[in-house]
Amino acid sequence: MTAVEFNYKLVGLQENLKYYAYTLTSNYNDAEDLLQETYVKAITNREKFTDNTNLKAWTFTIMKNTFINDYRKKVRNKTMLDNTDDKFLLDLSNESKVDLPDSVLSVKDIHERISSVDKEQRKPFEMYNAGYKYKEIAEKLDISIGTVKSRIYFTRKKLMDELKDY
Repeated sequence: MTAVEFNYKLVGLQENLKYYAYTLTSNYNDAEDLLQETYVKAITNREKFTDNTNLKAWTFTIMKNTFINDYRKKVRNKTMLDNTDDKFLLDLSNESKVDLPDSVLSVKDIHERISSVDKEQRKPFEMYNAGYKYKEIAEKLDISIGTVKSRIYFTRKKLMDELKDY
């Protein structure tokens, strides 16, 4: 298939691709962007398309994979998008928090409550929250995995009861 034939058939799929893009994104502008990105990928990878196969399925797969990869990238970046008309807000990460007086006091109070828990109970809880696995905690503290799990559970339960207001 020549490049002209390929492009002609690709343009013939525009309405189907546009509809599919809209079903994926639920937003007209995002659907247009996804459609353009799909066209670019399809045209640049034309040599990978096998003649006498289903061009529609091939381009739909490109679109679906592009959408999934973009979604994963957005989730990884955890970016909040500013969709206001004036664009006066900055796009901030979900992780960024403004240090408001209330939040500083809350965090301080939570840390005090955690510190008030008996060290024997608190240590596995802190290690677990720091990213250690149950097995690693058990080995490091020389206790059984069941003991680690129960200490973490009871510490969490105690803190949740004490910190109901938060």
